[in-house]
Amino acid sequence: MAASFRWVLQLHKDVPRAAKFYSEGLDFTINICTLRWAELQTGPMKLALMQANSELEIQKGYSSLLSFTVPDINNTVTKLMAMGAELDGPIKYEVHGKVAAMRCIDGHVVGLYEPA
Repeated sequence: MAASFRWVLQLHKDVPRAAKFYSEGLDFTINICTLRWAELQTGPMKLALMQANSELEIQKGYSSLLSFTVPDINNTVTKLMAMGAELDGPIKYEVHGKVAAMRCIDGHVVGLYEPA
């Protein structure tokens, strides 16, 4: 039997704050949220958030890069920045659409893509 995808996992300092970031900023549904663990979902994709034991765990690169297709990149960037994210370079206008990289509240890279 082949392995099947379960979820993408990210370490965060403040799990409830991170869950709110993805829920309100990118419209994920929160299935479970405690101080140490959260499970969020968008369509068939699940995102698990776990409390990091130390800042060192996050800094060592035990992280993921998440990429999302969004209907309006400018609106999404504005919304996420209001929640504490930072734009990591300018929004780029490519032939196939707009792309942006952001750092979420714990420094994880979040990629955004708006098709042309």
